[in-house]
Amino acid sequence: MEICSGSGRRYGITLLVLATLLFSLVPANALAAGTTSGSDKTLRPFPQHMKYTTGSIKPNHVTQEQMDKEVKLLYDQYKKKYIKANPYDKSQYYVWYNDGGWNGDAITVSEAHGYGMMITALMAGHDKEAKDLFDGMYRYFRAHPSALHPDLMAWQQADRDGAIYNVNGTDSAIDGDMDIAYSLLLADKQWGSAGKINYRAEAIKVIRAILESEVHPDHFHLQLGDWVPGSKGGPDFKNATRPSDFMLQHMKEFYKATGDERWLKVIEKTYGIVNSVVSTYSPSTGLLPDFLYLDEKDGTYKPVSEFTWNTESGYFLESEFDGAYNYNSCRTPWRIGTDFLLTGDKGALKQLTTLNQFVTSKHDEPGQIWSGYSLDGKTKLSEWDGGLDFTAPMMVSAMVDSSNQQWLNDLWDYHTDAVNPTEVEWSYYYGNSIRLLSMIVVSGNWWSPTGVASADIAGHEAEKVIVDSLLKGTFNGYPNGKFKPDEAISRAEFAVALDQWLGLEAAGEFELPYLDAATIQPWALPAVSRLVQAGILGNESESDSFKPKEQISRGEVTVLLAKAKKLTSVDDVEAGVDEAASITRAEVAVLLASKSDAP
Repeated sequence: MEICSGSGRRYGITLLVLATLLFSLVPANALAAGTTSGSDKTLRPFPQHMKYTTGSIKPNHVTQEQMDKEVKLLYDQYKKKYIKANPYDKSQYYVWYNDGGWNGDAITVSEAHGYGMMITALMAGHDKEAKDLFDGMYRYFRAHPSALHPDLMAWQQADRDGAIYNVNGTDSAIDGDMDIAYSLLLADKQWGSAGKINYRAEAIKVIRAILESEVHPDHFHLQLGDWVPGSKGGPDFKNATRPSDFMLQHMKEFYKATGDERWLKVIEKTYGIVNSVVSTYSPSTGLLPDFLYLDEKDGTYKPVSEFTWNTESGYFLESEFDGAYNYNSCRTPWRIGTDFLLTGDKGALKQLTTLNQFVTSKHDEPGQIWSGYSLDGKTKLSEWDGGLDFTAPMMVSAMVDSSNQQWLNDLWDYHTDAVNPTEVEWSYYYGNSIRLLSMIVVSGNWWSPTGVASADIAGHEAEKVIVDSLLKGTFNGYPNGKFKPDEAISRAEFAVALDQWLGLEAAGEFELPYLDAATIQPWALPAVSRLVQAGILGNESESDSFKPKEQISRGEVTVLLAKAKKLTSVDDVEAGVDEAASITRAEVAVLLASKSDAP
């Protein structure tokens, strides 16, 4: 059998066998060795310094080191103030959210918990305790399930009578559930899923529960929580959705993790809602309302202020500003902006661009940003200006275009701890959490757990094959949305691929024989160790070095494959093919598409 690649080279049956091995490969800096091993070792330590979508920007008046230092400081303050041990179960942690004192005896909500789990997974490497904190948060999440679905989290808890109870309803809120699911995908890549907690399996449980209980089964819009399908009376919450839950990058990760094509419908519907609402209700501002409602008469989503509600208060759910840009939708520039930065998807770029133009034309400095706007941008909803919850997300949206450079620099300076200290009383949990998450993104340290490859495969001759392989989850891209289809594969990457294919088990502590063992990337180290112990690696070359970053040749792969299968020989590559040549990711994808069964 022969396959013809884009370069015209032809490969024999051996390379078809090889392709099956290589296809499990994950690129350098994107690999999660944890999919085959579990340990306390941090595989993606902070900082990561991702390169976002071409044309996007970061602050250019401070160094990368200064940005990393600021994020570390903000995290240390956040951890000190908000991450608390359960006083009745020291194996659990939660995120305290009531430092404003206006929530009675409540101590946390699932929203806060999701934030905390994402933050600790991303800051591992800086914080040596990150895994213990994350696992404790996972255990707290599991200890407080929604009464309606065991894989979703009850939305609020309080400390009463010597125990922590679910209060004010025992059902879920979708934003916390989506962040918890995303954090578990991060944890799988950060620490691996072969330990006490199978992070990936747990993530998939939550993702499936979200789709089952928190997504409209016919219209495919995100609903407010698992309580919505069973709600009775007015309003009919089944037709409601909330733009601050429009976590498009999350949803793309959920699709890749599960392969459930219904997520594609949710993503498409979400982009459609954003563009339709902005076009009709905020074409000059790009602002999105806190809540939207599907008008079944014309099939469009409208701000809830467009309807009359037969409720005791007269408003839809939370306040008279439910149909305006208020304390829910203040998060949309961060949520939607992150999707563009990581995936390059321009589905909501017009909304982000319009929003940036509106804010910069209306305000000269970040401290002037209002804490709430009518959708036309003319009415101020609060006497307070410059609240972190409204200003921090604007940093992320500003990153989409170089014309915002000075504005982005000003926003960065405004959000440093020196200017707005975490500890001051009015800097409460909500603003501090959103500020830290936004700063992680802006500093280039937000990464995709699976690498949503979309930015560099459009138009590639192997695009269809690559997309299919990504959707099946058998090939990961880089965490910044790149696939790099025409780059070669390194020795470290192939070692991981071979280890995954063979399913090797380690035989205890082992010292590698290589002089350059210290240069082997953390995500590849367990695989290399197992292959050496199995006798597959170790004396395959005349060198005493492993050279993890060097490209592996076709000839070397043939030899290693023979040793792995305990064969005396393996048919060489087809005559006329250079054994010293490398093989690209796209070629591997094409080869596997022709022969997907393992040898």
